Amino acid sequence: MIIIKEDFCLAPFNTFGLEVLAYELVMITSTEVLHELFKEGKLKENILVLSKGSNILFTGHFNGLVLLNQLWGKEVIVENDETILLKVNAGEFWPSLVEYTVENGWGGIENMTDIPGKVGAAPIQNIGAYGTELKDVMVSLEAFNFNTGIIETFTNEDCKFGYRSSIFKNDHMHKYFITSVVFKLTKNPTVNLSYKPLAEAFKHKHISEVTIAEVSAKVAEIRASKLPNPEKLKNAGSFFKNPVIDMAQFHNLKLKYETIPNYPQKDSTYKIPAGWLIEQCGLKGKRDGDVGVHEKQALVIVNYGDATGYDILKFANYIKDKVFEKFKVRLEFEVNVI
Repeated sequence: MIIIKEDFCLAPFNTFGLEVLAYELVMITSTEVLHELFKEGKLKENILVLSKGSNILFTGHFNGLVLLNQLWGKEVIVENDETILLKVNAGEFWPSLVEYTVENGWGGIENMTDIPGKVGAAPIQNIGAYGTELKDVMVSLEAFNFNTGIIETFTNEDCKFGYRSSIFKNDHMHKYFITSVVFKLTKNPTVNLSYKPLAEAFKHKHISEVTIAEVSAKVAEIRASKLPNPEKLKNAGSFFKNPVIDMAQFHNLKLKYETIPNYPQKDSTYKIPAGWLIEQCGLKGKRDGDVGVHEKQALVIVNYGDATGYDILKFANYIKDKVFEKFKVRLEFEVNVI
């Protein structure tokens, strides 16, 4: 029997801590629950898949059905002397998964230590940190199609991964429930120190001597020094994507701002840190009532008290306008606005 909860408070399930309600909510504890909902015609429209809510901004109550991801479990499905394929159900907590793989000596996702959220949300955003992205280690995933009631398999290529993006954030948005993800991990890992602070931290050791446990610990340390813990200070992590601009625009900015940090891309474009742009506008630490830019990390918008989703969205758009006014660069939200 499916238990449908009505007027369910979502404050514990969004890291901004917003007191919004879901008209209806169902705990998805197995794929059988999804099949039952499909048979009963409950998956036809206005569906929201929710996990930890670490990358979402509610601007009001959700007048539809929330599917709360509670699919637990993981298993090694293929193993040889060099690699393993690890199948992980979508309800597993991402930081716990990273800890599990590091403890087992399986390399591949240690640079993504302490990214909040659950495994099912990771492919949607193509999460990434410190030189590694999900697309680098994901083999395939399974997802329940709301229109057909069938669980489909998507390869890495099928997902059309981009920078903090995938087919599930674009063409297939709100059309699927990701139920599991398969990762390819290595038993004899070579660590990724491409991120400058990591390379600096281990400059006195040869890369072959650095362990994935050391990398994971250092990433956790760096994150803790830069990003506020949402359990202590309500936020959704990086609110904005780092913009990618063409060569001509970059050179024009470089003439005016000689020290502008930049990351050349393979297609001759340049990625610019959004945090730097925001900080140059004098907005780091700026506060308007209960909403503000974090004092240590300009990418993070914080709910200091009882800000509403509308308050936060208005403030985020104010930041976008200020950056465009100064640099003629348009920021995009990384957070999903509902």
